Amino acid sequence: MTKRIGVFVCKCGMNIAGSVDCEAVTEFARTLPDVAFAANNSYTCSEPGQAEIKKGIADHNLDRVVVASCTPRMHEPTFRKTIEEAGINPYLLEMANIREQCSWVHLHDKAAATEKAKDLVKMSVARARELEAQTEAVVPVTRAAMVIGGGIAGIQAALDFAENGYKVFLVEKEPSIGGLMAQIDKTYPTMDCSI
Repeated sequence: MTKRIGVFVCKCGMNIAGSVDCEAVTEFARTLPDVAFAANNSYTCSEPGQAEIKKGIADHNLDRVVVASCTPRMHEPTFRKTIEEAGINPYLLEMANIREQCSWVHLHDKAAATEKAKDLVKMSVARARELEAQTEAVVPVTRAAMVIGGGIAGIQAALDFAENGYKVFLVEKEPSIGGLMAQIDKTYPTMDCSI
């Protein structure tokens, strides 16, 4: 089945455009297999940038999106929400980090930065082609914990869990708990009982 991938290249003001020829990267993206639409803008994460993604999805019947911009750690949730609002499964998004991994690294070599950005976009388009829609599952959590080892640390961990409302299972291989501390009569410097 043929995919319809949209590529959106962000200039990020001059953060990317100062080192990367974004128009050349966009033109290159248009030549890639399954790319139905490619565009660039000043700030893809801004409201107008997100609106352009939604418009591109609607106008070109896109089923996957590649955003070439900054690190996914910064705006991946933003773009997932954007494509979901446009009717695409949020897991059909791929990001190419052409800011931190490209323009900032090759700050004074625009030709090399542009070629690397093209490679990053090409790889992201290839990955986007293989993406599958995902659904999020809600899994019930059982508020129980198993603590392995009944020494002082294990006893303290079991107490901490219990104080936070967890049912605790304390497992100890020896016949009694306390570990090495149970074998000592007194502890230095107070000479108190060890247990």
